[in-house]
Amino acid sequence: MSSPVPDPTLTAFAGFERIAAGPRSEVVAQLRVRADAQPVFIFDDSTGERLDLDLRQGVPAVPESPAADEQATRGVGRPKLGVVAREVTLLPRHWDWLSRQPGGASVALRRLIDEARRVHADRDAQRASREAAYRFMSAIAGNLAGFEEAARALFAGEGTRFAELVGPWPEDLRTYLLSLAAAAWSAE
Repeated sequence: MSSPVPDPTLTAFAGFERIAAGPRSEVVAQLRVRADAQPVFIFDDSTGERLDLDLRQGVPAVPESPAADEQATRGVGRPKLGVVAREVTLLPRHWDWLSRQPGGASVALRRLIDEARRVHADRDAQRASREAAYRFMSAIAGNLAGFEEAARALFAGEGTRFAELVGPWPEDLRTYLLSLAAAAWSAE
């Protein structure tokens, strides 16, 4: 049995002001009671992606689980165990090597992937943090002074310079952006 997926945390902005933050269901509830008509931008806190949510009354705040769809279109694999069969394209020498591995190709691939995830976890977290920060700043701060230089500093790993460049930006925007980029500055 898989554990329930946690409610993703979101942050909503009206202009450069943060107006709501928290689990998806709470943010949607807060936004539904807003009286003004100012456009709202909602961002996923883990990816920095801008989301387009249906804020109308009567629409569920959290989408229904895809489990019903999965049962209707059951494919190959072991879905109850979380195993999903997909296509992998490899060269003949790769298939030859995999066929000689104990446990077969699937076990060998899972082992290789788990090891790569462990070895590169810090680097992957840095990259994900930079990408999340860039997605957010591109969506909301693309016209602000110093945007291009801040983006260069972000991807160059220059945390101090990045913080200086975004320092003059509106406080709520800057605070959220720096929180998204926090893991981007770890030692490489």
